[in-house]
Amino acid sequence: METHEINKRFLDYFAKNDHTRVPSASLILDDPTLLFVNAGMVQFKPYFLGEVSPPYKRATSVQKCVRTGDIDEVGKTTRHNTFFQMAGNFSFGDYFKHGAIEQAWELLTSSRDAGGFGFDPDRLWATVYEHDAEAAAIWRDVAGLPSERIQFRGPDDNYWDMGVPGPCGPCSEIYYDRGPEYGREGGPVVDEDRYLEIWNLVFMQEMRGELSPKKGHPPIGELPQKSIDTGMGIERVAYLLQGVENVYETDLVRPVIKKAEEFSGRRYGADHADDVRFRVIADHARSGVMLITDGVTPGNEARGYVLRRLLRRIVRSMRLLGVHEPVLPEFAAVVRDAMSPSYPEIAREFERISDVMRVEEETFLSTLTSGSRIFDLAAQETKRSGGTILAGDKAFQLHDTYGFPIDLTLEMASEQGLAVDEEGFRTLMEQQRQRAKADAAARKTGHGDLSVYRTLLDQHGETQFVGYTDLQATARVLGLLVDGQPARTAGEGTKAELVLDRTPFYAEGGGQIADTGALVGEGVELKVLDVQKTVPGLFVHRVEVVAGEVGVDTRLTASVDGTRRESIARSHSATHLVHAAVRGAYGNRAAQAGSLNTPGRMRFDFTTPKSVSADVLTEVEEEVNDYLQTNVEVQAYTTTKDKALELGAVALFGEKYGDKVRVVDMGDYSRELCGGTHVERIGELGLVKLVSDASVGSGVHRVEALVGTDALRHVRKEQLLVSQLAGTLKVPTDELPSRIEDVLTRLRNAEKEIEQLKLREVLGSADTLAGRAQDVRGVSVVAEKLDHAIDAGALRALTGEVRNRLGSRPGVVALFSPSGEGKVSFVVATTAAARDAGLAAGKLVPSFAEPLGGRGGGKPDMAQGGGTRPEGVERAIDALRAAVAESR
Repeated sequence: METHEINKRFLDYFAKNDHTRVPSASLILDDPTLLFVNAGMVQFKPYFLGEVSPPYKRATSVQKCVRTGDIDEVGKTTRHNTFFQMAGNFSFGDYFKHGAIEQAWELLTSSRDAGGFGFDPDRLWATVYEHDAEAAAIWRDVAGLPSERIQFRGPDDNYWDMGVPGPCGPCSEIYYDRGPEYGREGGPVVDEDRYLEIWNLVFMQEMRGELSPKKGHPPIGELPQKSIDTGMGIERVAYLLQGVENVYETDLVRPVIKKAEEFSGRRYGADHADDVRFRVIADHARSGVMLITDGVTPGNEARGYVLRRLLRRIVRSMRLLGVHEPVLPEFAAVVRDAMSPSYPEIAREFERISDVMRVEEETFLSTLTSGSRIFDLAAQETKRSGGTILAGDKAFQLHDTYGFPIDLTLEMASEQGLAVDEEGFRTLMEQQRQRAKADAAARKTGHGDLSVYRTLLDQHGETQFVGYTDLQATARVLGLLVDGQPARTAGEGTKAELVLDRTPFYAEGGGQIADTGALVGEGVELKVLDVQKTVPGLFVHRVEVVAGEVGVDTRLTASVDGTRRESIARSHSATHLVHAAVRGAYGNRAAQAGSLNTPGRMRFDFTTPKSVSADVLTEVEEEVNDYLQTNVEVQAYTTTKDKALELGAVALFGEKYGDKVRVVDMGDYSRELCGGTHVERIGELGLVKLVSDASVGSGVHRVEALVGTDALRHVRKEQLLVSQLAGTLKVPTDELPSRIEDVLTRLRNAEKEIEQLKLREVLGSADTLAGRAQDVRGVSVVAEKLDHAIDAGALRALTGEVRNRLGSRPGVVALFSPSGEGKVSFVVATTAAARDAGLAAGKLVPSFAEPLGGRGGGKPDMAQGGGTRPEGVERAIDALRAAVAESR
């Protein structure tokens, strides 16, 4: 049975049983506790938590998931995947344990002709939580499962949470017995290779705090209602139904391995080490494509770092298979063909996906070259000092700075006859992980105590937002919080949070900052500082009481700062137009990757695998400003998401949309899904002036622009600056560029002449220095501290010139120059006769570098370095002379 058919049967079965089909959410959701969506229930968390009333009692979905905690295990076992599909059925206060178990059993064991999966009931086992006799009884009574195939397990195995604060509960897992050839008798508690978990039924009923009930810590409370969250591993079911040995051999993954076989000329199954590499390639190629599809781009932090690591592990694995040519776009095409039937967005976005993978591969191949040079230097230094083990910090530097996987460093070290301090490397890696973990913990505040806000939402419903049409409205205070706790009143000088029945204030979201303004009532005045949707649908106004006292049920007039709102609206509308122009220039691959709309200023990030030229941005600016002249009306309307996409509306990566969406049209030029505020006609923008552009990550570019009067002020300021420059240089403004270039050329020439004069002056002291040579056992040694600091180039030139003055006799020259900020630089050189006598400059450096608190190195004829203790120069000179003496 093909994987796409497994997906279809699952959804069809639960739809037939009154479940609403819900599309997979993006792998990136606005959840501060998660890097990626890692379970099917993530998009339903607000329903489980009671933050939002679910629009349905039952739901079913096949969710895209990524888990990255065990990337290093991928390929080594046949069970680990970074990307996987989780089929689930969900109940929100509807059926509970009985319904979940009954439906799972029916779908698994029903014949294929009847729409089921046709599993042999005699090969299915169940595990239940150690205290859940109720679930065990249902398995016996409803499914007819004998007691000997129902096993009780502790919380570490049969209690489920997301690994972060959130909903949780005991669970029951379904296992399939693959047979005695795969392991020992005795059920899942004995052998989880033979007995393979295929479905987990979670009985959501409790709330986890910072500490997990899986580790014996009590839950912090109960959920508003008992619910069901199940997860069936599509890939695991696929390999059982397809009769293959593991997930890597299923119909959606095996084609990538086949392509890798074609590239490498090696065969999967012939060698265990190669098989691990084939599996890494297959898994990571699929994960990489799915992440890029949902808007992730390679980078050095968070999601971008995970993607970069996955893609570079593919390149590394291919190199170990003997393939050094670019391969990632080819693998992406294979993944597209396999996955598009279930995820058509891959085909729509493929040009962009392929470009991102191509650029990342090119970058890594270039990095491999520069990193290899660093490795070679480290290896040479290790050998020169007589060592046989490459330091752990060097391996960590190669990993952290150059993206070298540790196995690459191990292989290269082995080729040089060296080992690697793996323990030191792993210690540094663990320290880095702990820092990242601490940072993540600091961010995990997204599911703190929101009960007071949920209570307000449950009591009063969602806030009515009237701000699309009105900037002023009368409202009633429904809830008042001071320091996060409910209060009846708040007096003058107090900062508080207000929930109103209706509001014209826009709450921050979609890249648009919140409105500010005032709330005024009888004897009371409040300043609105910020507005946030603390829980979906509830507008929370953060205020300061300026005068009087406010309380629950107080009636107020809410007034938005209109001038500020209009300026923000102009910025937001400009963002849409710039987005459209950028997509026109670079195609659909130029997808929005973030934005910020503030009064008079907009910031827009977009993905592009190409470098962004100044000429193109100039064209973007001109195109936007030309379109402003049409002064078309901006129209906003609500429709279904499918209809909006059919009309060509652009949806943004990582945004979660409901069935109904708001579309903002600016003629036929721009059409986006957007909940923000905008101008009525685009001519109100006046002028859009791009003021900066920069790369902010691999494949991500940022432009910033001023809008309206802010743009006009900027242009006037630039005009004034140009006029002043033209006046100073006494040329017409159109001749200013050539005049400035002429001045700069003359300045550069003058600087070169000055440097040459300085160098001649420095070299003029060569005779004097050579004349102060001291004989050390037949070797002329010039070791001097210079009176004045000179740059590194001049120091090398002077040292070489002094050496030349020593003629054919054995000679060593070492000059030390103070370089400011408590540092010292040095260069040491040897004559040919000295080198013949065994004196090499590079080998002399360690003999005198220690008193300087420094290090250095180089070739036998000349070496250089530096230190942080200038006061140690005299001792260094003595140490050098002693080293020369000992060598004779």
